[in-house]
Amino acid sequence: MYTQSMDIPGQQPRAVAAAEQGAQEQEFEARIAADRKVEPRDWMPEAYRRTLVRQISQHAHSEVVGMLPEGNWLTRAPTLKRKAILMAKVQDEGGHGLYLYAAAETLGVSRDTLLDQLHSGKAKYSSIFNYPTVSWADIGAIGWLVDGAAIMNQIPLCRCSYGPYARAMIRVCKEESFHQRQGYEIMLALANGTPAQKRMAQDALDRWWWPVLAMFGPHDSDSQHSGQSMRWGIKRVSNDDLRQKFVDATVPQAELLGLTLPDPLLKWNAQRGHYDFGPIDWDDFWKVVNGDGPCNRERLATRVRAHAEGAWVREAAMAHAEKQRRKAHQEAA
Repeated sequence: MYTQSMDIPGQQPRAVAAAEQGAQEQEFEARIAADRKVEPRDWMPEAYRRTLVRQISQHAHSEVVGMLPEGNWLTRAPTLKRKAILMAKVQDEGGHGLYLYAAAETLGVSRDTLLDQLHSGKAKYSSIFNYPTVSWADIGAIGWLVDGAAIMNQIPLCRCSYGPYARAMIRVCKEESFHQRQGYEIMLALANGTPAQKRMAQDALDRWWWPVLAMFGPHDSDSQHSGQSMRWGIKRVSNDDLRQKFVDATVPQAELLGLTLPDPLLKWNAQRGHYDFGPIDWDDFWKVVNGDGPCNRERLATRVRAHAEGAWVREAAMAHAEKQRRKAHQEAA
């Protein structure tokens, strides 16, 4: 009787599969605990893979959509030198998107799928890129503040537990450092310029400060994914800690510019060893995240149109690659 019960079809394979998965999970957890990188061919929990796809694709989308607010100023930058620098920066952002899409593809998701999710509105990108760039000073504020916040967030990602993402971030962070300095130099020139130019710089700072603080994400207590991402080593520093670090670094930079951060509650707290700052308008943040910001529809429509108009380039590239493949095959034969 006992022998018959053990020979039920499918029972033993399930037990073996469960044991194998248990061993794989233990090996994965040991890898994370030892701070060793997870590589594409390594076993990983499905939830870990999904989290990475969501985060890396959102990051890639943000880089690509982030080209649009600054691209709007390529033909209107005040000097030829400024145009060349801004063009180099926009090209860098496009390259960052390509690195990150490639990293996401190592997780078994196609780039076409990721782009379809972006263009259909199913996928998110950073809410900060849904605000308008109304003056040249906005380009400086984006470089100084937005890219400065990005660096705070992305440097810890160089130690992300997933190898392809961590390695992509090394080059991205080096280039973002240039972007941040470029933006600060623009703000410095404006702040030391005419009274009208300084007012322009102050106006840009007033409009971008609070959205930039919000771009670090919700408070840790309200963040849906942060806890698990930190346990897996995908994320290394919490939203609130990154935000505090950014404020502490930016206050003296603003003082050097002679500009005023638009927060009457901002003050040094000697007991904490950090700056205290006022509350963020999370209602505005979620409104923008959910598609009702100043430029949400414009940004997405521009991105969809650009993708459609560039179809012939992608088709030509694929045709050329196929031609080269056939040529190499014939020569080898």
